[in-house]
Amino acid sequence: MIRLAAPEDAGQLFGLNERFNGPSGTTVEDMARSLGENPRELVIVADCEGTLAGFVCVQVKYSFCYERPSAEITEVFVDEGYRRAGLGRKLLEFAERMAAERFGVSELTVLTGGDNFPAQGLYEAAGFEREDEAVFMKELP
Repeated sequence: MIRLAAPEDAGQLFGLNERFNGPSGTTVEDMARSLGENPRELVIVADCEGTLAGFVCVQVKYSFCYERPSAEITEVFVDEGYRRAGLGRKLLEFAERMAAERFGVSELTVLTGGDNFPAQGLYEAAGFEREDEAVFMKELP
């Protein structure tokens, strides 16, 4: 079942996030609080009979420059034992629907590594189109 995450999912999400991103410095309590209080993020989970198999995070962005908000998929992860079963695509489809319904988003972006070919294939299969953009980042002290 694909659904929105709830604060009580924080323990399992913590484990999934550690497998995906490595140690992040956050805690289960921080995650639970964010799941309950962050109105600009959608966290969607794949729930396989009580075990979370994957997640997608969507950050909603508002700007005075544009009439409607936009959104970015910031995280997509399906645990190894559940891959190649269509869960990634189902998570993305649910994320699209929720972003449009809840926030009126008409555009969704996602960034991934240039050598992350499995993720690129997933995004292309889900209807995302490659853009010719450069991404810059700067670490702040």
